[in-house]
Amino acid sequence: MADHATAMSQVDRAPSNFPAYKDRYKNIRMDRTDGILEVRFHTDDGPLQWSLQAHAEFEDAFLEIGRDRENDVVILTGTGDAFSGPAIEPGKHPNRRTMTPESYDPIQWEGKQLLPNLLSIEAPVIAAINGPAVRHAEIPLVSDVVLASEDTYFQDTAHFPGGMVPGDGMHIVMPLLMGPTRGRYFLFTGQRIGAAEARDIGLVNEVLTRDELLPRARELARLLLQQPRLVRRYSRTVLTEELRQRLHGLLGYGLALEGLARMKTS
Repeated sequence: MADHATAMSQVDRAPSNFPAYKDRYKNIRMDRTDGILEVRFHTDDGPLQWSLQAHAEFEDAFLEIGRDRENDVVILTGTGDAFSGPAIEPGKHPNRRTMTPESYDPIQWEGKQLLPNLLSIEAPVIAAINGPAVRHAEIPLVSDVVLASEDTYFQDTAHFPGGMVPGDGMHIVMPLLMGPTRGRYFLFTGQRIGAAEARDIGLVNEVLTRDELLPRARELARLLLQQPRLVRRYSRTVLTEELRQRLHGLLGYGLALEGLARMKTS
């Protein structure tokens, strides 16, 4: 038993692989201090413009972050005056293209892993949403603590308003967080929800000025660090289990329907 305990202790103290992945991604910057990992999304050091590259990088980055036990608390934030874009006019979708099964397959595979990899991070996750989140707002909204700047608003311009099925996670997360009726309305109409309303309906915990946002996120991260590591990790695990179970049953189905609606027909 003593040898087994020693071996397990050595595994827990295994060196972090942070240097191997921190600079791997074009759309993600990472910095870690005292176990607090700050993850900043961007495109060319400006607000994140969602793309297939970002889609692939997020899936891989969340997996690496979750594997690294030296990440004690994770802060997700954006760059500049927006969290994620671009906004798209209803009925227009420049990134939508007709797919074949072969071209859609890697997107579908990444989509099945992206949110589960995020939720499998066994460290509390704080979102510091620094402005409008109009593409894949479900990513920050599944965090354990959600902070937003006063000018933040949420909208799904990527799916139904642009001619696509909202099948890659939004169809699960938004009705769960907002309630089924409000969630379906949000997804079908391209509704824009401002920060104050988002707080009132439970999407956001706190609304702050942009200057207050990251300092408050860091303050909360240090508050969480006061608990023992296993308390933090296991609390995160148990509090995300229901959503992970929902994703397991519905995410692949939604992605299949999204892809089917985009398939090339003869």
